[in-house]
Amino acid sequence: MRKPAELRKAEIVATVLDLADRIGPDRVTTGAVASQIGVTQAALFRHFPTKAALWQAVAEHVAEGLATAWEDALCLGDTPVVRLRALISAQFAQIDATPALPMLLFSRELNVTNAKLRATFHGRLTTFHSLLAMEVGAGQKTGALRGDIAANDAAALLTSLVQGVAIRWALGTRDFDLRAEGLRLFDAQCRLLAAEGE
Repeated sequence: MRKPAELRKAEIVATVLDLADRIGPDRVTTGAVASQIGVTQAALFRHFPTKAALWQAVAEHVAEGLATAWEDALCLGDTPVVRLRALISAQFAQIDATPALPMLLFSRELNVTNAKLRATFHGRLTTFHSLLAMEVGAGQKTGALRGDIAANDAAALLTSLVQGVAIRWALGTRDFDLRAEGLRLFDAQCRLLAAEGE
């Protein structure tokens, strides 16, 4: 029985992400995706006319998930530091749910082959950085965070923290709880960013 187009597209995107996690983004081929789903390449190309279009759908799927997670996170707290922690937690949860994400960021597909894909991910990372900087700035205004570090620099440190833990997790055996480890290090970073007396 043929699946409705939207269900099939979602299945294809999920399969690309699964394969990217298992064999690496650069080794994912349309043939491998079609084989994994049990359809012909011709059937795959009816939904996505090119490999680039397929990767763009993957990027948009991931980007939508990230945007929703960040939006939800910002509703979880009434102080900037609580919202910062929620943003970091949401980011780690998204990476845990999409383990291929760290490897996608360093893939040839993203960095050499597909400029549109690179632009989509760059846009999302820029948005995340901006949200962190906004909350750091708000924390500085309330006196919770030290004001002698530029909000953009503090956001860069927090983004680097997320990326570093995610890469260590992705390159290793994933033998630690990504979110718990990330939040433990966030709390340590937050103590360094806290204003005196906080």
